[in-house]
Amino acid sequence: ERTVAVKFDQLNTFAYSPRPNTEAALWENQLPEDVKSERLQKLQRLSVQHATERSERYLGTNVEVLVEERNPKNADQVMGRTRQGRLVFFPGDIEELEGKLVDVKVTEARPWSLTGEMV
Repeated sequence: ERTVAVKFDQLNTFAYSPRPNTEAALWENQLPEDVKSERLQKLQRLSVQHATERSERYLGTNVEVLVEERNPKNADQVMGRTRQGRLVFFPGDIEELEGKLVDVKVTEARPWSLTGEMV
C-alpha cells in the first residue's frame, strides 16, 4: 500500500532471510520461500512501473546534467546525472564535456535512466 501511495523513484529490494543470532531467525512461523519470492517479484514489478512513470515526467523537458564519463555501452555517448540523481545518456565528446554542466532535452525515458540530446 505504501509503495503505491509514495511511488518511489527507485527501490532496492531483497527477499527476507533470517539473520543469525536474532530473535526473528528463531521464530517458527517463517514464510515459505515461494511466498517470499512471489511478494518480492510483485514489489519489483511495481517498482519498475513507478520508476517508468517517474522518468516519463521528464520527456520533452530540458534538464541540467553534470557530465561524468563516457557511456561504456556506446562510445558516441556520454553520461551524467541531473540534480535529482537521474542518469542521462546523450551524444557527446567526453574529452570536451567531462565535469561540465550542460542542458539536455530528454527524448526517451526508461525506468532507471533518460536519453536525450544536448541543447
